[in-house]
Amino acid sequence: MENLLKGDERLDYLVDESLKIIQSPSVFSFSLDAVLLSRFAYVPIQKGNIIDLCTGNGAVALLLTQRSKAAITGVEIQERLSDMAGRSVEVNGMQDQVSILTDNIINLPGKLGTGKFDTVVCNPPYFSSVNEKDYNENPHLAVARHEIHCTLEDVISVSSKLVKQGGKAAFVHRPQRLMDILSLMRKYRLEPKRLQFVYPKQGGEANMLLVEGMKDGKPDLHILPPLTVYGEDGQYTEELKKVFYGK
Repeated sequence: MENLLKGDERLDYLVDESLKIIQSPSVFSFSLDAVLLSRFAYVPIQKGNIIDLCTGNGAVALLLTQRSKAAITGVEIQERLSDMAGRSVEVNGMQDQVSILTDNIINLPGKLGTGKFDTVVCNPPYFSSVNEKDYNENPHLAVARHEIHCTLEDVISVSSKLVKQGGKAAFVHRPQRLMDILSLMRKYRLEPKRLQFVYPKQGGEANMLLVEGMKDGKPDLHILPPLTVYGEDGQYTEELKKVFYGK
């Protein structure tokens, strides 16, 4: 296993001890939003095709293997991250189910074709602009967090092109972008069907949202019960543990 690691990389457990992931403190580490997206999205159980856009180091793609036997494709524009994701797939022996592509998601409909995927998931860059200082300090993090190579509209437009008629597209984002997300989903024929807000603690403001749309679905949006991450004791709530671990 160790010979798959490079530089300052380490091998971590991904949520529980059933999966491992290669991470680097200087490049990128998966976070709560990736785990919640992987648990929230509709996925075909036995067969089909899933694509994870902006896969980073492959956390969502790997986590989806716990819920589906479908073929999973992760796409990441940064070569360093896609290389880490590919080696994480190898560490877990998932090469027959998960493949990693290095590309800009904007190119995918032309390269992969349209209407080929049952499910599209994406944990996109959250921030619409980036200042030069942020980029110079850590370009890897800047690309992951800011709309440098793709905008929110690019993400939703590409997702709509890739997903099958009646298929699902799920995103995790910040509540501040809710109106942009819903209006763009409808513009690109991904009718919003499920929406859930995530709160760091009870009584505070939501800091994350999960939303799923259906390609050419009928208007019928369901607002799911809120998910609270931490209890008063500073530990994960029972509801979050249930989402994380199925307990």
